[in-house]
Amino acid sequence: MPLIFLCGFVAIALWSLVEHRFERYGVAGPAALTLAGAVLVFIDVDGFAEAAAGDAAEHVVELILAVLLFVDACEVRGGVFGGEGRAVARLVLIALPLSLLAVVLSGVWILPQLNVFVLLVIACVVMPTDFSPAATLLRSPWIPPRIRQILNVESGYNDGLVSPVFAMALAAAVALPTLLAAVDADTLTPDAETQLEENLGEFVAAFLGAVPATLVAIVIGVVFGGLFGLLARLALTRGWAAPAGIRYVMLLVPLLALGTATVSTIAANGFVAAFVAGILYRLMRTRGTVEHTIPHTEVMLVEEVGTLAANLVWFVLGAMTVVVVLDGFDPRLLLVALLALTVFRVVPVYVSMLGSSVSWRDRTALGFIGPRGTATIVFGLLAFAKLPEPEAYDVLAVMVFTVVGSIALHGVLAPQIVRRRMPRTESSAASTDHL
Repeated sequence: MPLIFLCGFVAIALWSLVEHRFERYGVAGPAALTLAGAVLVFIDVDGFAEAAAGDAAEHVVELILAVLLFVDACEVRGGVFGGEGRAVARLVLIALPLSLLAVVLSGVWILPQLNVFVLLVIACVVMPTDFSPAATLLRSPWIPPRIRQILNVESGYNDGLVSPVFAMALAAAVALPTLLAAVDADTLTPDAETQLEENLGEFVAAFLGAVPATLVAIVIGVVFGGLFGLLARLALTRGWAAPAGIRYVMLLVPLLALGTATVSTIAANGFVAAFVAGILYRLMRTRGTVEHTIPHTEVMLVEEVGTLAANLVWFVLGAMTVVVVLDGFDPRLLLVALLALTVFRVVPVYVSMLGSSVSWRDRTALGFIGPRGTATIVFGLLAFAKLPEPEAYDVLAVMVFTVVGSIALHGVLAPQIVRRRMPRTESSAASTDHL
């Protein structure tokens, strides 16, 4: 097992012993584990970096993302879009594409050394929202219940929608350098020809097969999620299963969807399959219920596994932060991260909400409350493992700056600003007191 994972497990075990003492501070867990990673990486900086870019780490990260996507889809409350279909649709179908486009277009000017596919990879890495580094902000009594619900549903959907775009852009970004080298070279060595064939195969499969692969992934997700959601409801209704058994089912469904989709003869998008499986599992499991919510006694195992996986991701973030600093980075990458956290989030949200029933105050809240967390780290690590140097380190640096900046902005600064600028709502206060 790579040393980085062994050190991560030790850090997570130690943190788990004292986590309850700091649970009131939503940013404490991510911050503590990130700091632990930043310290322990000095055991073997180069070894940590190589392990993070290795095949084993890539597979671990893929499993983590599949579980997290499934959990996100299962935790949406109240129907497919949580009762906020129009607002969520505007955010994920208008604001998110505009944000991705803004990153790419600005990158052409700010980072001209990177090709458009690498820029699209960066956009997919830095734009998905996730509230793991800003739990305190989400629980704040100054956040209106409707805004909290919209943000929750959006964060559950945007990384699932970004994943097929990310997969296509990454395959193209990996293949392009080899293709350009082949065009410039008069002759190719046997090894170069083999590499070219592999990269071109990935490139063609990613683009020509993008729509079919996504459709197949959706079908796989529908089959596994819908079937096991239905079976879980029937088994519980008839008394055949206990909540403990259903917890095992919920943990296995995303792994089955991912594994089936990524079989070489199928070659579909496993992340889409896991995400769709979560949606269908929730819909079929809660069909006919009043709240349309999976009971916590059933979902807590997959939630805890997702939390454990996210803790490992935060540890790796700390280690990779040190790797980026010691390796050196282009300061312009800091500008891209800053724009992604602010302008490229806020402006598209304003545009997407034109003509909607959402007030201007709430639009501002939706725009500025867009933390980046585990999804950004996982996408960044996958890109780091696949891309050649120096593009791999550029993507890694942007990922690090974006998430660390989000911890400071959304985990520390934003709660103070929201407390001063937004009125406290009684329903929010009641829900927070209950927590």
